[in-house]
Amino acid sequence: MGHVDHGKTTLLDYIRKSKVAASEAGGITQGIGAYKVLVPIDGKVQSCVFLDTPGHEAFGAMRARGARVTDIAIIVVAADDGIRPQTKEAIAHAKAAGVPIVIAINKIDKDGANPDRVMQELSSIGLMPEDWGGDVPMVQISALKGKNIDELLETVMLVAELQDLKANPHRSAKGTVIEAGLHKSKGPLVTLIVQNGTLRRGDIIVCGGAFGKVRALFDDGGNRVDEAGPSMPVQVLGLNNVPVAGDEFDVVGSLDVAREKAESRAESLRNERISAKAGDGRVTLSSLASAVSSGKLSGLDLHQLNIILKVDLQGSIEAVRQALQVLPQDNVTLKFLLEATGDVSTSDVDLAAASKAIIFGFNVKVPGSVKSYGENKGVEIRLYRVIYELIDDVRNAMEGLLEPVEEQVTIGSAEVRAVFSSGSGRVAGCMINEGKVVKGCGVQVIRRGKVVHVGLLDSLKRVKEIVKEVNAGLECGIGVEDYDDWEEGDILEAFNTVQKKRTLEEASASMAAAVEGAGIQL
Repeated sequence: MGHVDHGKTTLLDYIRKSKVAASEAGGITQGIGAYKVLVPIDGKVQSCVFLDTPGHEAFGAMRARGARVTDIAIIVVAADDGIRPQTKEAIAHAKAAGVPIVIAINKIDKDGANPDRVMQELSSIGLMPEDWGGDVPMVQISALKGKNIDELLETVMLVAELQDLKANPHRSAKGTVIEAGLHKSKGPLVTLIVQNGTLRRGDIIVCGGAFGKVRALFDDGGNRVDEAGPSMPVQVLGLNNVPVAGDEFDVVGSLDVAREKAESRAESLRNERISAKAGDGRVTLSSLASAVSSGKLSGLDLHQLNIILKVDLQGSIEAVRQALQVLPQDNVTLKFLLEATGDVSTSDVDLAAASKAIIFGFNVKVPGSVKSYGENKGVEIRLYRVIYELIDDVRNAMEGLLEPVEEQVTIGSAEVRAVFSSGSGRVAGCMINEGKVVKGCGVQVIRRGKVVHVGLLDSLKRVKEIVKEVNAGLECGIGVEDYDDWEEGDILEAFNTVQKKRTLEEASASMAAAVEGAGIQL
């Protein structure tokens, strides 16, 4: 575990002698990878299962889940970067789960690497290195070059021995769902960690609100196996639905019992979600719209962005939702019409067309026929492989719904040197001090530090010749629409009015000010 780009997947790559990191979109781990590795220690080959958790901030729930199902947490910290937000979060998850921590100080081969500074930072948050008299093992490594990896593995195995970890392979299996998704031809495909007992082909299992008979088991290499013992990661086929990552599973005696338990768990989960929504204190469109209709607020810029989210894995729904929750939604709320695993389908397009929604796909595909169908229906389908690109585009879509604000941009200033009479009234003879003045621009007339008039520059002459603009250092005659009360010494500030796109944060601040000013409790 650790912060994004600190080398977690590279470390696991070296241990596995594979190329997983190169295949990760955007260079960040998108889900929990569960891998069984054979580690040679003191002439003996021992088995160790690694869970590779994402470091990107959107995947906090995955890190928490990873910590709960592990026996030891390896916290990877880059020697050239030190402790970062996701480092602290990973440490907190490990402590909350009561999991022993081993620190891997990575990238010691890089310029700017300072392992001692990292150890000092760790000690300041309660992780005292063993070398300094503490109880936290810390190993300095280079995952890229393989330096000190054997020492790290020996340290992990030593910590494991001290824990005296045990499981009973002869009992019925129990464990945790690591990931779950909908395969287009195989149906629900679930990655499990067996934490106790042995899971066998033909067993009947319950995973949260899903259940079924195990039709096939696959190890982390994709090979078909007949059974999976303690600490073995496997993919399972045969469930009736896609469970939620983090659900616990167990083996039961019959499909009738499994169905009853699954339905009971599903009902409990639904009630929990309803309670969570009821307790959400977020200012909503409905509450603000009610305030507007009652006359308490007026002129508010309120919108709703309808979203259909299709992803590869159940945990990705969780990650995307978590990341989107931090976007201000006071003016533009996000409404998820559908959150599901699997490729984009024609039914998704029909729903989007009927509800004016955008389809966002993460690590999924759009069949050619569905793409053509969407184009004919006028439905926008956006696909992503990197989560932060999806989040940025959702933000842009939300901000695109906001009304822009008008902003005055100063283009020049002038001083009134004389006042002349003309057939159309009094005209100001001016010297342009800065920038320029342009016919048709806005003008503020400032007298002794106060704005006395704001209007439109409707006439501009230079040496009796009508011109479109006059630059700094030149004299000219200026006329302003419906104004001729000039005095020598007046200052004119010329400006253009431009439309400026608002950010969600700016709109939220305006909303808060309006609500506070109206004295409304929402």
